[in-house]
Amino acid sequence: MPPSDSQGLDIRRLVKTFDGLVAVDEVSFEVEPGTIFGLLGPNGAGKTTIIRIIMGILGADEGDVRYQGHPITCLSHREPSGESRRFGYLPEERGLYQKTRLRETLIYLARLKGLAPAEAAGRVDAYLERFELQDYARKNIQALSKGNQQKAQFIAAIVHQPSVVILDEPFVGLDPVNQLILKEIISEFQTGGATILLSTHQMDQVERLCDAICLINRGRVVLEGSLAEVKASRGEQCVEVAFDGIIPEGLHHWLSVLEIKDRKVVGNLKRGLAPTLKGLIDLGQVLEFKVREPTLEEIFITVVKEAEA
Repeated sequence: MPPSDSQGLDIRRLVKTFDGLVAVDEVSFEVEPGTIFGLLGPNGAGKTTIIRIIMGILGADEGDVRYQGHPITCLSHREPSGESRRFGYLPEERGLYQKTRLRETLIYLARLKGLAPAEAAGRVDAYLERFELQDYARKNIQALSKGNQQKAQFIAAIVHQPSVVILDEPFVGLDPVNQLILKEIISEFQTGGATILLSTHQMDQVERLCDAICLINRGRVVLEGSLAEVKASRGEQCVEVAFDGIIPEGLHHWLSVLEIKDRKVVGNLKRGLAPTLKGLIDLGQVLEFKVREPTLEEIFITVVKEAEA
């Protein structure tokens, strides 16, 4: 393939099959430096497979992965290379050594990424304090709660200050306070110019953090663009309707209903705006009818349903 002009992470026409099943089908996207890119999709869509290909854990049948215009070749090698040190990876599964002490494990992993002993210890201690894990420093990892293990694994992924940060479901098991700390650190990496790929099912976190997204379904890209572009492309379709009294039957003739709560309905238009309003007034007493920007979760549900149809 010809060289890439991208200075970030460039995913080019990836294909991966397992026993004849196409898990990743011609997937391409770019993640520019200083941006947070959301890789989204329902369970089994192919997100983790794509991430494992990026990290060299799996090989692609076709396509390639490039960083700063050059193919990535060394991430899965045992010996740490300059290339592998630039990447930080938080896998979906917890993989830290359970019967070793927290602090010494994190220092060991930082050393594997090329940090000198004193620098590794200093960075580990700073992150342990930030996540309020200093009291667990001498405990075995298996003694930590699931949330604390998630924090420890996140520290392992970013302690060497990578320029590419890949996070697969980073918020799992974390309370709101620790989610906030995680988001603060992710934003700090972004400010420092890092290239960040984030995969999560928490759409609210994606809306707060991401600059652009790629939605995968059944191994294929079904929606891609900046968050603003994606919302603008769906903005005229979403309406919110409030009724006086019981929500009437027959809504599905006019709306693809996304949510019903109390006396309000949120849905996408099946017909024009004016005919829909008239049709809903005929069904029941409408107190409020407004077009509004859809949430990313609503867009996610709509696009996946469309792809499944």
